[in-house]
Amino acid sequence: MQRFALLACLVLGLSGCSGVYYDAMEKIGIPKRQILVDRVESARGAQQEAKEQFANALEQFLAVTKVPTTELKSTYDRLNDEFKRSESRAQEVRDRVAAIDDVAKALFEEWNVELAQYSNATLRAQSQRQLDATKRRYAELMRVMNAAADRMDPVLATFRDQVLFLKHNLNAQAVAALGNTTRDLQQDITRLIAEMEKSIREADAFISSMQSAK
Repeated sequence: MQRFALLACLVLGLSGCSGVYYDAMEKIGIPKRQILVDRVESARGAQQEAKEQFANALEQFLAVTKVPTTELKSTYDRLNDEFKRSESRAQEVRDRVAAIDDVAKALFEEWNVELAQYSNATLRAQSQRQLDATKRRYAELMRVMNAAADRMDPVLATFRDQVLFLKHNLNAQAVAALGNTTRDLQQDITRLIAEMEKSIREADAFISSMQSAK
């Protein structure tokens, strides 16, 4: 019955299924702690891919002012594809961060419950300190990851504006007008990449701390 419930959670994406999934993983020897580390690694990878996609998209958007007017339609199609890919990468980052938060809450709740099960006060205090330290590291990880995710929004907004404007105005004047926004776009993406690199470093540090604390 539990196997069927787990399958339903995975296939249908049912809300409230996290507990069933974590319990099933625990039974096959994969604790919440390991799932947390795995999800941080996945989020780190998603941020790396998003960083590369935004950088590639920037090159395409900056090149639009050099395109002959005879190629504006194909240019629009290419920029629209870049925008959609960037939007997809951004959503993947947000989904990965949300998945981290879900398992972290379950881990910390379980840890708090298990603290009360200690009979040895010294060991309980040591475990409490470890929990507190893990929570602090996790809070910093989430702060940096969310800051990087938030940086994606203004870049996506600029991408969207440029794609829409080009769609509605396939002419040389439109291309010239888009050139006026490139400096702001470059600055936004430079800041985004810096935030993502910081987040990736923070993820590396968190993973290292979790693995060394085993």
